[in-house]
Amino acid sequence: MVGIVIVSHSAPLADSVAEMAAVMAKDVPMAAAGGLDDGSFGTSFEKISAAIESVYSDDGVLVLMDLGSAVMTTEMVLEMMPERKVEMVDCPLVEGAIVAAIHSAGGEGFEAIKENLAKVASTKKFP
Repeated sequence: MVGIVIVSHSAPLADSVAEMAAVMAKDVPMAAAGGLDDGSFGTSFEKISAAIESVYSDDGVLVLMDLGSAVMTTEMVLEMMPERKVEMVDCPLVEGAIVAAIHSAGGEGFEAIKENLAKVASTKKFP
């Protein structure tokens, strides 16, 4: 199953997004990496790296981020993991996490989930 990592500047936000997605797909390997070690806002190289390692398998890991330094810090982490099947996905955080979790639980592969996530940004919430 493809693993999912949620990266946010806020630990409660990352935890809540992962928790919400897990309601839809409880067996999907998912980890949150939010905030700094002291609980303040920010992004942590170590937390992101540990989160990826905690859900990693040969099926790969998709990383969803909120914004700004979450993207930059995740890029730095991935530069240290060139042999790993891990990619960042540009999509809305909450909707993307749910879509990724559902498709991973359904047995879809890495590339298929990425294709589904590419559609999330253009999905309307109401007519």
